[in-house]
Formats: sequence, structure tokens, C-alpha cells
Amino acid sequence: MPITEDLTVAVSLFHSLGDQNRLAIIRRLGWGEARVRDLTDELMLAQSTVSEHVACLRDCGLLVVRTEGRQNFYSLASPEVIDLLEAAERLLAETGYKVDLCPAYGKGTR
Repeated sequence: MPITEDLTVAVSLFHSLGDQNRLAIIRRLGWGEARVRDLTDELMLAQSTVSEHVACLRDCGLLVVRTEGRQNFYSLASPEVIDLLEAAERLLAETGYKVDLCPAYGKGTR
């Protein structure tokens, strides 16, 4: 990718992943589809929180929904998002998790 190429879309992707609850939902859906109720129970989050984040991830094209009767089952739109998270974990390990010490984005800013 040329250095001058617009990175706006990539920034949007990483911003969509920049929330602990959204990452937890994506990780869980890496195991298989789930309903909001399943995610609420398994991740111990409020239903409104899960619904909000599922809607965000769906709007971003990262989740798809399958309707069965009155139930909606959510799954990853593409397994590559898990590959991305695994690559991020490797990068964090290689850098000694120093990003958590960053004054702009580390744990002191949360």
C-alpha cells in the first residue's frame, strides 16, 4: 500500500474494534453463532450493552445475522477478524505489551 493512500477506512475498522466489549463479543463469536441472550449470559454484560455493540459490529459489516423464528443468531461475517486479533496478540507479546504503558492509549487513559 502506498504511504499516501487514504487510511480512513482502516482507521474506521480499528476504531470499531477499539472497545473491550466488542472484542469480547467477537472472540466469543469466533467459537460459533450466538443470540444476544447467550452473549449476555456468557460475557456477563447487560442486554442493552450487548445489543448496542452487536448493532455496531453488524453495521460495520463484521457480524451477520440469521433469523430463526423470533430469534436472531449472530456470527462473524468473516473469520479473518479472528486472524487479525491473533496477529494483534502476537504483536503485543513481541513488544512486551508496552502499548499498555503508552500515555495516550495505555491503561492510565481508560
